[in-house]
Amino acid sequence: MMISTRGRYALRVMIDLAEHDDGTWIPMKEVAQRQEISLKYLEKIMPQLVGAGLVEGIHGKGGGYRLTRRPGDYPIGEILRLTEGDLAPVACLESGVAPCGRTAQCRTLPVWSRLNHLVNDYLDSVTISDLMK
Repeated sequence: MMISTRGRYALRVMIDLAEHDDGTWIPMKEVAQRQEISLKYLEKIMPQLVGAGLVEGIHGKGGGYRLTRRPGDYPIGEILRLTEGDLAPVACLESGVAPCGRTAQCRTLPVWSRLNHLVNDYLDSVTISDLMK
């Protein structure tokens, strides 16, 4: 599994919004400058975060973005699954796929299943709040 730039940047945006939350809207331009990420790239990520209800935003003068929950209520696994899709190490464990015909005799399935659980459990145990420390 390799986490893409999209997933890494989404985490950085969420941490930045949490660290600079003073009750006002935070312009994405400021986040882009602080994080040294292209504003155009962030403008492609934000609709996905807004659509999932992780952040809310308003356009225009005085607009910007802010978190919809407390930083401790955002497991990073949720953010990565949103931006990356399924985090399964092998295709047969991805959610929504038809069961593999070799499941009954697959000698490696227990390894991949355990890895999948370890990765997801770990990512769900770490929150944005944890990353702010």
